[in-house]
Amino acid sequence: MSSIRTIKKEELPLLGKIDRKESIAQFYRIENGRLTLYDDALEVAGWEPDEIAHNAAAEVACFERGGWFRVAFDEQLPVAVVVLDSAFLDIGMPALQLKFLHVSHAYRGRGLAGKLFRLAGEQARTMGAAALYISATPTRNTVDFYLRLGCRLLERPDPELYRLEPDDIHLYFPLGG
Repeated sequence: MSSIRTIKKEELPLLGKIDRKESIAQFYRIENGRLTLYDDALEVAGWEPDEIAHNAAAEVACFERGGWFRVAFDEQLPVAVVVLDSAFLDIGMPALQLKFLHVSHAYRGRGLAGKLFRLAGEQARTMGAAALYISATPTRNTVDFYLRLGCRLLERPDPELYRLEPDDIHLYFPLGG
């Protein structure tokens, strides 16, 4: 790993080079207010074309409203990204959304996601947030990662974010201090 740094708006298209390949065997869903694990195999080869366009538009909008971006590079290749939105949410405490946290397939398991998550938490606290809001894809690997970090299931997700991602697992991470 050569560096973790902020990126410029014109560098946003580089984020599409992060390899999201993954073999998924289990997913979570919410049943009666609790996480329930179920089996369902899925092979994700990479970004779908509609995901690339959707993410690109969301990244530009977030960047333009003052979002915080950190990208890990291996030489010139982006291998991980964390994005913190600047728009506050009210979940009973002021929260900022962890908009994206992706690590390329070959770089997983090295502590990079945890490091980027902690950096985003520090930044969110600096910006006045008391919590991070996470709308996590419902895969077991993703949800278990956030739970290991201390994230908690939201009883009442943000209505707009829930409308956009009803199958996601909506979590929060109290920042303390």
